[in-house]
Amino acid sequence: MNIEEFRTYCLDKKGVTEEFPFDSKTLVFKVMGKMFALTSLEQVPLRANLKCDPEKAIELRELHDGKIIPGYHMSKIHWNTIYVEKLAPDLVRVLIDHSYDLVVVKLTKKLQAQLRDQ
Repeated sequence: MNIEEFRTYCLDKKGVTEEFPFDSKTLVFKVMGKMFALTSLEQVPLRANLKCDPEKAIELRELHDGKIIPGYHMSKIHWNTIYVEKLAPDLVRVLIDHSYDLVVVKLTKKLQAQLRDQ
């Protein structure tokens, strides 16, 4: 999966926006204003930070040694950095979905209702 495929998959999810809140090269994806994915447009190989359940994060890091690592510049408990191009595209999509779902479930009931209505 390349950066455009990653970007398209994220943006196709309900309620997602993209922005550059930190600098001009770090692309951030948010659902209802809450961050669930970010990636640098300049890093090679392509890496992305995604939220992850803490227990699942440890398991994924062990299963994909060197391809999934603790979140770079993020909470090492709740975020993973994935080497996008070194993982199967289906797995990357599953990890994006997991990150998105973790954020959605923590939204207020009002924001969840707004998201359902979109």
